[in-house]
Amino acid sequence: MSASADSPSQERPRSVVRSLLRLWPYVRPVRVRLFTAAFVAVIASCLSLVIPLVLKWLVDGPVAGRDPGGVWLGGALLLGLGVLEAVLFGFRRWLVARPLAGVEAAMRSAFYRRLQRLPVSFHDRWPSGQLLSRATTDLQLVRMFLAFPLTFLLVNGTTIAVGFVILLLQDWLLGLVLLAPVIPLVVLCSLFETKYSKVARTAQDQVGDLTTVVEEGVLGIRIIKGFGRNRSQARAFATLSRSLRSTELRKARLLAGLWALIMALPELAIGAALVLGTLQVADGTLSAGTLVAFLSTALALRWPVESIGFLIAMSNDSATATDRFFEVMDEPEAAQGDARASAPRTESVREDGLRFEGVEFAYPDSPADVPPVLRGVDLHIRHGETLALVGATGSGKTTLTALVPRLHETTRGRITLDGADITGLTRARLRELVAVAFEEPTLFSATAAENVLMGMEGGGPAELDRALGVAQAGFVRNLPAGAATEVGEQGLSLSGGQRQRLALARAVVGGPRFLVLDDPLSALDVHTEALVEAALREVLATTTALVVAHRPSTVLLADRVALLSGGRISAVGTHHELLHTSAEYRTLMSGSPQEGHGPSALLPADAPTVRPAHGHEGRPAR
Repeated sequence: MSASADSPSQERPRSVVRSLLRLWPYVRPVRVRLFTAAFVAVIASCLSLVIPLVLKWLVDGPVAGRDPGGVWLGGALLLGLGVLEAVLFGFRRWLVARPLAGVEAAMRSAFYRRLQRLPVSFHDRWPSGQLLSRATTDLQLVRMFLAFPLTFLLVNGTTIAVGFVILLLQDWLLGLVLLAPVIPLVVLCSLFETKYSKVARTAQDQVGDLTTVVEEGVLGIRIIKGFGRNRSQARAFATLSRSLRSTELRKARLLAGLWALIMALPELAIGAALVLGTLQVADGTLSAGTLVAFLSTALALRWPVESIGFLIAMSNDSATATDRFFEVMDEPEAAQGDARASAPRTESVREDGLRFEGVEFAYPDSPADVPPVLRGVDLHIRHGETLALVGATGSGKTTLTALVPRLHETTRGRITLDGADITGLTRARLRELVAVAFEEPTLFSATAAENVLMGMEGGGPAELDRALGVAQAGFVRNLPAGAATEVGEQGLSLSGGQRQRLALARAVVGGPRFLVLDDPLSALDVHTEALVEAALREVLATTTALVVAHRPSTVLLADRVALLSGGRISAVGTHHELLHTSAEYRTLMSGSPQEGHGPSALLPADAPTVRPAHGHEGRPAR
């Protein structure tokens, strides 16, 4: 999916100037150095217009008068002006290099912070490659614009204006001849900008799509090799590459056409002025020095005029990059909650546990005629209780667990923790209260210890060892550098079970008040699963937990079980109660129709004896 499909910039008229003005908050801290650099560049550029005046004096004076001393003086002046111009342009570069690198870094940091604060629904919609290209390629284009086109649009515009004033003062007729191409050039630039901006947007979106394919190919290399799909992936990449190449060639053709006209029209005007000026010199109405100065000034204006197309193209690329940057920055952040509403309703409900009250959820981009994933979920997990959540595949179990840490926002209803509505808690406070472990564990390019301690601010070796013990992750000590071993991107240097155990350790390391586990043992072998369950029972004894379960062995960790069916909680009870009263539950636990099967057949042979715990029936004895 290309993020450009829903881009606001494609739905309303786009202004390059308006887009680029949005960069001002980031540029404002370095404005003094930028304005100074622009002023220095203007002075340096205007020095090139002084050179023709020196030439006029040199030709009409020392050369015509055969004065060697004057010629040497004129040559020294020309050399001095050239050296001074070079020094000033070098000084301009020094002025802008460091601050603009800082602007780019500040924008990239702000972009990354925004990505971290945007809701999960945003990341579900946007391809990661589109976000990567905005954080890298697009911001590089913005920095290049601030370093070069922004300054030289002003510098070249000023130089052209000053140069034509000098030309008109030297000979107004020849000056008008050189001004003749101005109107056609303005019209051409306007048409070019309209067409080029559309092609530039397409190209930058295609770069994002290509980045997505590359990223998926690298992260999914095991699947690609395992199924022998390298050729199909290569074909997909080649197709996108050809599309991008075609778009870039369209950009090049547009720019080449404009540049050809921008160069041709001034050259024709200079040629006409040369013929007319030569005739005037022959008639004695114009001095040779004036003609030399006039043509030198006209030639000095060639680069400022010819660079217009190049500068406009870079400005359009940068405006497109700015639009793409702010498409993400303008996305509304997830609500942080109102700390004033975070207190429980009364002191008596502080030990209330976890409640779902009339909870409804539909994905933001789902069609209006599709029913919500969750419809009127009412559920109470008492303080200190562990509740197993079971249901058929696609019933919404993972979605329900994602609502507790507010990875998704409820469409209706509310969720409370010890009587406090989670929407009234700040994100930081909510993350302190609730820890999560997902079925698909995500690890980062960091050490094993750093991955685990992400679950506890300021955690140390003692907390790390305790968490690794609970998750039966002793394998960490056998890694090359122990807990300091880098686990690699996505933790792919580890097995699936090892990744899952580290994710579980990360969830329990901080001793959270509320624990949400989404089938945390699915990748473990039977022996390791039994060891983890034994250690996990001690953790569950001191917390309020919601555990998604697919197997009887996981269900037996819980005090009670809730059956999610059709987007609602259809039954709640102990494992044994539901085996007797719910045919759907028996089917889920056995994986086969229930005819001829008694409830006892659904228990593992080594199932522990069940006795009351924490005042609730159904949790296995510890």
